[in-house]
Amino acid sequence: MSGQGSGGNVVAALCSFFIPGLGQLVQGRIIPAILFFLVIGACYIGWVLVVPGIIGLFIHLWCIIDAAKYKGPAGG
Repeated sequence: MSGQGSGGNVVAALCSFFIPGLGQLVQGRIIPAILFFLVIGACYIGWVLVVPGIIGLFIHLWCIIDAAKYKGPAGG
């Protein structure tokens, strides 16, 4: 398994940039992928209230960073 900063993590981060949770899905992390997608999607749907949109933006950034820094399962 490649470490932080590997090409796979860059691709995962780019995937998450365009579709929240897709990078986690590419890495095989299904539960975080679904959670990021649903939470960020709900926040972006409520963007007209401003605050959910801002919260969604910060969670989206967290999603991208999470995909970029993923190191794989321990002991792998």
